[in-house]
Amino acid sequence: MQTDVLVVGAGLGGVAAALAALRAGRSVVLTEEYDWIGGQLTSQAVPPDEHSWVEQFGVTASYRRLRDGIREYYRRHYPLTAAARAWRDLNPGAGHVSRLCHEPRVAVAVLEAMLSPYRSSGKLRVLQPFVPAAATTDGDRVTAVALRHRDTGETVHVTAPYVLDATETGELLPLAGVEYVTGFESQADTGEPSAPAAAQPANMQAVSVCFAVDHVDGDHTIDRPARYDFWREYTPPFWGGPLLSFRAPSPRTLLPTERVFDPNPGDDPLAVDADQRRNPGDHNLWTFRRIAARRLFTDGAYDSDICLVNWPMLDYFEHPVIDVPDPAVHLAAAREQARSVLYWLQTEAPRPDGGTGFPGLRLRGDVTGSADGLAQAPYIRESRRILAEYTVVEQDLALAVRGDKGAVSYHDSVGVGMYRIDLHPSTGGDHYIDVGCCPFQIPLGALIPRRVDNLLPAGKNIGTTHVTNGAYRLHPVEWNAGEAAGALAAFCLDRACTPRAVRNNPVLLAEFQARLDNDGVERQWPDVAGY
Repeated sequence: MQTDVLVVGAGLGGVAAALAALRAGRSVVLTEEYDWIGGQLTSQAVPPDEHSWVEQFGVTASYRRLRDGIREYYRRHYPLTAAARAWRDLNPGAGHVSRLCHEPRVAVAVLEAMLSPYRSSGKLRVLQPFVPAAATTDGDRVTAVALRHRDTGETVHVTAPYVLDATETGELLPLAGVEYVTGFESQADTGEPSAPAAAQPANMQAVSVCFAVDHVDGDHTIDRPARYDFWREYTPPFWGGPLLSFRAPSPRTLLPTERVFDPNPGDDPLAVDADQRRNPGDHNLWTFRRIAARRLFTDGAYDSDICLVNWPMLDYFEHPVIDVPDPAVHLAAAREQARSVLYWLQTEAPRPDGGTGFPGLRLRGDVTGSADGLAQAPYIRESRRILAEYTVVEQDLALAVRGDKGAVSYHDSVGVGMYRIDLHPSTGGDHYIDVGCCPFQIPLGALIPRRVDNLLPAGKNIGTTHVTNGAYRLHPVEWNAGEAAGALAAFCLDRACTPRAVRNNPVLLAEFQARLDNDGVERQWPDVAGY
């Protein structure tokens, strides 16, 4: 195949990149490994982690269309109560982690609808399920990518003047020989307060395999996992007790914190305050990432709320899954850990009434679209990251460093984002790093490899560090990075120039930023304080 822009990976960054290039009139081949497009929002089953001002500003216009489309889908197709239907900022799950907790399949439908006109016109071809297998290069350019069908082994070769790596783990970078980094950089390299003295490339954030459950009559206990005894006894040295427990460290204070698990608590979903600035919202794990609040729907529509399980006890930090000889072994272990968490919940977890076990917990693989009942894909928090023309470091945006000055302002801003610098325990045995952050910008320099001319990152593989990835890895920032990368590829084709030239030529940069402005990409923040 031949196309103008090849986007490998159809997570949030990949879909946004494809849409940006398509809006600019370019042809696109988009590939995806899993059965659903949407990445962390869908196949990984993680409700959107967003900042406190998301309903007013701080996201791109196309990301807002996605959010609006999800709400409209519920209003069109779901039996909402009158009060829920009238709720302008409808939160279908009334989860505390986000103002828009929803079922993954709804996001799939909306993303597919956003792409549908371009599929129909022939401008967009989607290869699914395909994984990148090899890349051909000529000097500092990638000339072709070989893609292998996940199930049949069929191979397709695609040539394109621009190739975007929107995979969850930066899979194209080693295949194409693009210089990259993994894990912790050293403090000597970055100057970051939270960095170690020596680089630790194998020290990466935990992955998690999420799953959805409801709580209904009957005994829905799964078979006892083969390694259940291991996980039941597993006690990380920095945890303060067994991993399988409702007592776990607070990410912000590192102090032991007792959480509860109270299915279907009968709370008022319209009263949920989903604002991470005021409250992390994780006291009752049932409502923390709830994706369907039954009281928002007409009587009898749901027998139970639906709870999305993405909690500390799911974090698999035993071993990295990137740049290791046997990643499939460790991803399988992460899935076994997830099944062990569910079995513990069903059989041994303490109940509010003093008993143990919740046998009424029912695994909802129909909600996550998988054969084994878990999420289709692991939740990947940290990717390979390009060695970029500009690398975002902790002192650019950490609240403790920047204070009331706010984050560093970049002359080449191509978007904005905001989230606390939030790092889960890592494979090197490190504890949480969860520190305040200023609302920040996305510099174009972080999207440009130091050497390669026509491969662009379009997801969590941009030029951040292990530390700043903790703020840049969330849903709207990944979307914005992908959208900027897709727009940049189309702009370079229009102007017959390179991404490096756009960043370093003031006239080209101003023209490209004006195009982003016209597309509804916010590049500066109003006067708001971090948290």
